[in-house]
Amino acid sequence: MPEGQLVRSKDDRMIAGVCGGLARWLGWDATAVRVLYVLLSVFSAGFPGILVYVILAIVMPSEE
Repeated sequence: MPEGQLVRSKDDRMIAGVCGGLARWLGWDATAVRVLYVLLSVFSAGFPGILVYVILAIVMPSEE
């Protein structure tokens, strides 16, 4: 079960830290979250991955 606040990661980031923050929140490996996110975005016509990532980057607060 996820614990704590969902925030963008400052240390584990490739672009905006969204996947790094999700990985820390879920307790998963950041690389696994990134790979799953890309696979979900590519193979699912109903999941607009880039749009969701941009929205999360705007909405999720940054780690202090």
